Formats: sequence, structure tokens, C-alpha cells
Amino acid sequence: MAKYEMLYLLNNELTDEAKEAEIAKYEGIVKSMNGNVVSTDKWGTKKTAYPINYKTEAYYVLMTFEADGKVVEELKRVAGIDADVVRRLITKLN
Repeated sequence: MAKYEMLYLLNNELTDEAKEAEIAKYEGIVKSMNGNVVSTDKWGTKKTAYPINYKTEAYYVLMTFEADGKVVEELKRVAGIDADVVRRLITKLN
């Protein structure tokens, strides 16, 4: 299993409960596919580098996990169709 980081930006207009539900959803995907979530850092609301869908702030979350490539593909797929995820980036750590 390789180690990865997933940085994703959530819609800042979500309630705190909805943000926690989104974070739990992505952790659940990793765990359900026999991966291991090492840490989840909630960076909070920050300004984006440029407007995304006419919004200049988003809620940043960094999740570090260990998993197979299939998990990465599933996370990309789910985050890509999730309306509450503004942007996402998954990188492999050395």
C-alpha cells in the first residue's frame, strides 16, 4: 500500500454538520476499501487563489491515507461528481 494525500475544498456555505458528513464520507471510502486513514487535518475556511464558481472562499481539508490505486480512482470519481467538493487534488507521497 502506498501513502497518499488528498487535499479537497468544500463549499464554504455548508453547515458544520454537512462538512463533517463530507469528511466522514471520504474517510469511509478509504476504510471500506481496506485502506488506512493516517490523519485528517481541517484547515478551515481560507481564500482561494482565484474565484471558483464566483466564490472566493472554501473550506480546506487535507486527508493523509495509505491505500491501493483502486482507492485513489474511487476517491477521484466520487469527489468529481460531488457538488459540495469545489476542487480536489490527490498526490502520492514518497
